[in-house]
Amino acid sequence: MSTLEVKDLHVGIDTQEEGYQEILKGVNLTMSTGEIHAIMGPNGTGKSTLSETIMGNPTYKVTQGDILLDGKSILEMPVDERARAGLFLAMQYPAEIAGVTNAEFMRAAINARRAEDDQISVMNFLKRLDKNMKILDMDEEMAERYLNHGFSGGEKKRNEILQLMMIHPSFAILDEIDSGLDIDALQVVSKGVNSLRGADFGSLIITHYQRLLNYIVPDFVHIIMDGRVVKTGGPDLAKKLEDEGYAGLRDELGIDVSLTDDNKKED
Repeated sequence: MSTLEVKDLHVGIDTQEEGYQEILKGVNLTMSTGEIHAIMGPNGTGKSTLSETIMGNPTYKVTQGDILLDGKSILEMPVDERARAGLFLAMQYPAEIAGVTNAEFMRAAINARRAEDDQISVMNFLKRLDKNMKILDMDEEMAERYLNHGFSGGEKKRNEILQLMMIHPSFAILDEIDSGLDIDALQVVSKGVNSLRGADFGSLIITHYQRLLNYIVPDFVHIIMDGRVVKTGGPDLAKKLEDEGYAGLRDELGIDVSLTDDNKKED
């Protein structure tokens, strides 16, 4: 079993207009493989900042706290080293890379986490690729297309989940993978994530909507407001938010934070 622990994490960014701006103000969160955690919260409260900081985006500055993978701090690790250590981030807006096919990219990513004398064979790679593409209802020709080049939004999301299934990391951070998906694509993407559930895989799902959690049922739901985790519960907590919005929880906890109309009750 592996663990990912976020301890008293304070994170901000430097802006030209306002100077340093603190976004995360003491986030605490611990998850283990075998668990699915969901993070919900109002717009601008730090959900994506948390995911980018865990993965090592240098734009975000950690001023206090730590991130531990199996008890070892990863704050000094560059992004590629964190990926080889077992972390994966499915982004809202995946980059397009012309000249590199999906198949080439995924095989290179798999081998980057293996020793030189244990590289995956072409035959085993193709068998795994064929199996996972069938789960995601993806055409075989997608494997030979350039990475995300000319893909629709839905195709990019499926491709991110295909990469996740092929690499099979210890922990996957899924940042709004449901954004822009119709119900059919949402079901397929969820099917891919659920196929990985087990003792050697954990996931942190960032979402605005309950509908994703109808298909990927979390073990824990965390609510972030004003840069902190203010409440943790089970799947019913997400359903309550869907019905009541964030204003009721804000008032219940006595949190001094303004909410936009979109955040008062998610549609």
